[in-house]
Amino acid sequence: MGSLLSQFGLECGEKEVKEEERHLRANDRELNLSYKYADNAIKTSKYNIFTFLPLNLFEQFQRLANAYFLFLLCLQLIPEVSSLSWYTTVVPLVLVLSMTMAKDGSDDMNRHICDKQVNNRKVEVLIDGELKRERWMDVQVGDIIKLENNQFVTADLLLLSSSEPLNLVYIETAELDGETNLKVKQALTVTGKLEDSEEKLASFNGEVRCEPPNNRLDKFTGTLTLKGETYSLDNERILLRGCTLRNTQWCFGLVVFGGPDTKLMQNCGRTTFKRTSIDRLMNVLVLNIFGFLAIMCLILAIGNGIWEYQDGSKFAAFLPKGVNAPFSAFLTFWSYIIILNTVVPISLYVSVEIIRLGNSFYIDWDRKMYYPKSDTPAEARTTTLNEELGQIKYIFSDKTGTLTQNIMTFNKCSINGKSYGELLDFSGQRVEINEKTEKVDFSWNNLADPKFCFHDHSLVEVVREGNPEVQAFFRLLALCHTVMPEEKKEGELYYQAQSPDEGALVTAARNFGFVFRSRTPESITVMEMEELVTYELLAVLDFNNVRKRMSVIVRSPEGKITLYCKGADTIIFERLNPSCSNLMEVTTEHLNEYAGEGLRTLALAYKDIDPEYMADWKLRHHEANTAMDEREEKLDALYEEIEKGLLLLGSTAVEDKLQDGVPQTIEQLSKADIKIWVLTGDKQETAENIGYSCNMLREEMNEVFIVSANTAEEVRKELQTARRKMTPDGTEEPTVKKSRSGLFCLIKMETVVDEPVNGEYAMVINGHSLAFALEKDMEMELLRTACMCQTVICCRVTPLQKAQVVELVKKYKQAVTLAIGDGANDVSMIKAAHIGVGISGQEGMQAVLSSDYSFAQFRYLQRLLLVHGRWSYLRMCKFLRYFFYKNFTFTFVHFWYGFFCGFSAQTVYDEWFITLYNLVYTALPVLSLSLFDQDVNDRWSFQYPQLYAPGQLNQFFSKRAFVYTVLHSGYSSLVLFFIPWAAMHDTVRDDGKDIVDYQSFALLAQTCLLIAVNIQLGLDTHYWTAMNQFFLWGSLSVYFAVIFTMYSNGMFLIFTSSFPFIGTARNSLNQPNVWLTMLLTSILCVLPVVAYRFLRILLWPTINDKVRYKERQNKVLPPAPRRVQARRTSTRRSGYAFSHAQGYGDLVTSGKFLRRTPKSRTSLFSQTDSPLVQTQPQYYNTISEQEEPPLSP
Repeated sequence: MGSLLSQFGLECGEKEVKEEERHLRANDRELNLSYKYADNAIKTSKYNIFTFLPLNLFEQFQRLANAYFLFLLCLQLIPEVSSLSWYTTVVPLVLVLSMTMAKDGSDDMNRHICDKQVNNRKVEVLIDGELKRERWMDVQVGDIIKLENNQFVTADLLLLSSSEPLNLVYIETAELDGETNLKVKQALTVTGKLEDSEEKLASFNGEVRCEPPNNRLDKFTGTLTLKGETYSLDNERILLRGCTLRNTQWCFGLVVFGGPDTKLMQNCGRTTFKRTSIDRLMNVLVLNIFGFLAIMCLILAIGNGIWEYQDGSKFAAFLPKGVNAPFSAFLTFWSYIIILNTVVPISLYVSVEIIRLGNSFYIDWDRKMYYPKSDTPAEARTTTLNEELGQIKYIFSDKTGTLTQNIMTFNKCSINGKSYGELLDFSGQRVEINEKTEKVDFSWNNLADPKFCFHDHSLVEVVREGNPEVQAFFRLLALCHTVMPEEKKEGELYYQAQSPDEGALVTAARNFGFVFRSRTPESITVMEMEELVTYELLAVLDFNNVRKRMSVIVRSPEGKITLYCKGADTIIFERLNPSCSNLMEVTTEHLNEYAGEGLRTLALAYKDIDPEYMADWKLRHHEANTAMDEREEKLDALYEEIEKGLLLLGSTAVEDKLQDGVPQTIEQLSKADIKIWVLTGDKQETAENIGYSCNMLREEMNEVFIVSANTAEEVRKELQTARRKMTPDGTEEPTVKKSRSGLFCLIKMETVVDEPVNGEYAMVINGHSLAFALEKDMEMELLRTACMCQTVICCRVTPLQKAQVVELVKKYKQAVTLAIGDGANDVSMIKAAHIGVGISGQEGMQAVLSSDYSFAQFRYLQRLLLVHGRWSYLRMCKFLRYFFYKNFTFTFVHFWYGFFCGFSAQTVYDEWFITLYNLVYTALPVLSLSLFDQDVNDRWSFQYPQLYAPGQLNQFFSKRAFVYTVLHSGYSSLVLFFIPWAAMHDTVRDDGKDIVDYQSFALLAQTCLLIAVNIQLGLDTHYWTAMNQFFLWGSLSVYFAVIFTMYSNGMFLIFTSSFPFIGTARNSLNQPNVWLTMLLTSILCVLPVVAYRFLRILLWPTINDKVRYKERQNKVLPPAPRRVQARRTSTRRSGYAFSHAQGYGDLVTSGKFLRRTPKSRTSLFSQTDSPLVQTQPQYYNTISEQEEPPLSP
């Protein structure tokens, strides 16, 4: 029984105790199991075989309409109340529940399959002194496991030993923080001695005490106790689940956290049941409709009581027990509840699911969102959120792999005052580089990287001619770095770099004839123009975030000592010899051009050093390096001393390649008034570079605020200063609108009102500052300041912080949010947002598996929102407005008839018409409207992104629009009841034979209703297709075919009680006055609608009206002329991204960093050719929009 309850997440008599400290012992499963730590199995699914049916039904009956129909079904089982059969409700209810259940079951089954694949991966575990292959799910806390090169890390491990010197391992953390550059972890010396000896590892019985499971990726505190000695543990000793082991033959680790306790899973967030804003609004509207239905039924019940009291006594003689007026009124109330329930027919929800499914297929089938390079189509992974795609206000995007390809390419350079990398024609005009442009031939260099691409032939010529400045430039690039080489076989070089930037520069030097071949702690070997040269490495002056530069000091074979330095241009220029002033001015112009194109720039300089000075400096450097106090300050002073009087060589420009079409997509979305925030785990400088490359950050902006303080008060001050600069006259306290929402207005809501800002601003905030800003007492200040900015970039953020930022905007802005990413570090953000989009990229499939929609390239987002999202929203709103119109009109006619039938709950229509009205006669026409309609085609949607704005403002369907629909239905029902009633009252046929009866009136009323609602459908349709025409005319044809069949003599004779309207159709429809009545009612129903729409388009045209008019005037949208991007300059530098922390200079010179034996390593820079941007530039037309009148039918 206990195990059964545990399947439902229940424990018998046990209360969950929060873990305060984790204690485990290596190789002691019995002890570790006693603590009941989680095993290594993960679960991302929502249901299991026991919980699926009850939980899914519980979720579905949270939808108020489903609960209502269940109640209605119970009513229909009472014979005294029901005038309709019970199966008229139970069949559609079961159909709706079954369809939704099948869809939810299918989605959860996919999650189960994914979980099973991960849990059944194999890893070697040390059990009873032997390595055995076990499934991931069977790994326990305290086990020792072996990982091999390119394997995923199984759980959160304490690194014990590795194949590398100094017990180092190299890991890639792309799944955690989006960074693809390798990071170094190091085991304790005492555990490193275990090496790969199974005997030593099996006898290892160290005890670990550490922090409980948490989501801090950058922090770990604990201790290891071994043989009475205690050793401190920090994050440098821990390998986290989700990382990948690279360039390391093997390593052993001790499992500290498993499965749901790992930091990766702690950052993933919960799977939530997402509902659209229209879903939530429909719940509220349905509740109001129930209230309205109860009022109508109460009025009719009171009328019945009065009628029975006044007139019922006249019929008492014919009743067995007489008349009880109050009881009759009570029964009549419930009878009318059943009859008038068509105000919310269950077919509404069936239709909604079909529409959503159909619009999801459009996304799956869209060839313009298919990426042939990876054979990846777009996929709508959920079918319930399509219309929400047309209402997005905020987009939260990851950077690495989402906006960028994370591929760095050497693009341009400036050497001795001359710029290289551009192509000019004979007239000196710049030539645009594309796929067909001739590439430089590097066949003369046997060691050149075949993937390297460059187009300026003049640079190769000057290198080969022996130009000393150009050769010194590339010599610097080949020497000044911390790259590690690997040569699998002769001529096949692979570089392992701290950052892709550094690898790109060393690769450039390699192709231009200066090939970095190998290094030792004391030397660097370079192949210079096919001549092998070995330099003595005297010192590495490493990079850090304060210095923003790095230098190496080398001695050439001739004995010449030279310092080579590269770094941010502002830092280098401050340290130049005065003789370089003219060259510096020319280089600055080139740097401005490069920065204007969004390239990452770097200045290069050198200096010859006197041997005697060098010997003295080296001695002082050794003393500073071994000092116990103020070591960093002393080293910085020495570096500052020697890095002066430099001679400028030039500058480099590296391109961090964006995905194709990213700037155009961002520009399009900005035109649609969608705000884009970038949330990245990358460093601030790199994030800024991408911001400028994507045109999210621009020189024209009034100011870009940098928030990087390290204390709460300083962060608050920086945020307030930024806000006051943007709104000098603004209030200190935010303007907050308080409201209530939910079914019974029980949910209190606070909405922060947008504040007007003159000018364009942007904000960049780092992870430390963001942690303070997200605190309860400061989150409002962060939100106010951020929402005033055109662009917000949050860098060095954890996955949980990404989700917190999304939740903050959702909480106080009441806007629809979308999160897009490609790695496991984006999963929590994707789950937190209203819509989650996964990019099928280089960082695995975790983001895709957690997403609602997925595709291969960021540029497809504009089509998803501006085309599919906008159309889905438009179609759903039209559907709901029309559906409520036709059903309220249908029901109101019943209501008016109640005053003429003694409030007896008699139906005004034939019972078969009531059954088939929503299922047959009006189902397919409205579905065709909801699946095929579009106001303008996709090209015009791109041409005018402003068309997206109505969805953000909920203009097409809201409480206000619903009220107008009800009023329109009320007017139509009055026309449809009283015009036929007046036309038929006390009249006879044209031959004078029969007086018009109830059955003839019912036929006329229902025929007028059907014609009127179909005309209204035609007025609402903007885009006619063959299917629309077929369904519309086909439904009317089916109606007439059915009534002639059902009202025939044959049906009456076979089923006398079921088809009482014998001969009504042929007797009524051959009368001219019947057809004239249909014509009159149709004209009177449609006339106000046509008049209002004519006046609205004439006097208050919306942007949709204007664009549709323009589309009609220009049947074919002229192709946009190809635009060559204007060349611009910038004083802002896209700074060079070295590493994200202190460099590896000390390890390089220690000798311990180098391998004991050469091992096979994969290439760090396995680039693939990327096609040029396929998306054509868009031209945008601004259409002024006047104030609109209220929505009406």
